[in-house]
Amino acid sequence: MPFKKREFPELGELVVATPVKIYDHGAYVKLDEFDKIGYIPIGEVASVWVRNIRDFIKEGQKVVLKVIRVDEKKGHIDLSLKKVTDRERKEKLIQWKRFKKSEKILEEIANKLKIPLSEAINKIAIPLEDQYGEIYAVLEATVINGPKFLTDMGIKKEWADVIYEIAKHHIEIPLVEVSGVLTLTSTKPKGIEDIKEALLSGEINNKDAKVEITYLGAPKYRIKVTARDYKTAENVLKESIDRIITKITQLGGTGNFVR
Repeated sequence: MPFKKREFPELGELVVATPVKIYDHGAYVKLDEFDKIGYIPIGEVASVWVRNIRDFIKEGQKVVLKVIRVDEKKGHIDLSLKKVTDRERKEKLIQWKRFKKSEKILEEIANKLKIPLSEAINKIAIPLEDQYGEIYAVLEATVINGPKFLTDMGIKKEWADVIYEIAKHHIEIPLVEVSGVLTLTSTKPKGIEDIKEALLSGEINNKDAKVEITYLGAPKYRIKVTARDYKTAENVLKESIDRIITKITQLGGTGNFVR
């Protein structure tokens, strides 16, 4: 869903629309991403017989539609509701919400930089979209990596600093979790202390991930790693487990890990 506007949608494209006039034979909708009106014929409303079109479409309600015909000369756009799968609808609405949030963030950035919104779109949003594909994904990456991520993409530093500061107040990076169960045993006289020492060795200080170890009941312990992506989480989990098992083995005990 780009900031670089197109006059017409493409055949087969999914669009977000708002019904504005509903008749027995079909419905007219405003395409939210284009300054256009489209039409849903009654036969494209549902795969079943439609007794009352208003059972499927309501004025003012956001709907996801598939473009089935475009006549640019006449300005006609025909759309289908029944050809959109549940998965397509959900994914498109997520994209739409991300775009609308990006739009609000960009407005705030423009105000902070004291530049017109049109300039922010042309000099920030569109160039970043051209390189990265989606502006919201750029903002997420900026929150994770800092302003340098933007300067490396050609945004001047004073602008990058403002974008970063505003983005981090509006975007919460989703976290992922990986976990499993450690079994640690020791028959040594100081076995309990040895197990504690081994567990402490697995508490890795990593700014990109958090390691939590909880007691489940002897001899089992749950280890959970929270991070911004699965690759980081898995790497930290492996390192933590390796440290713990190595340490307990060195101290004369045994250890194993299962998911």
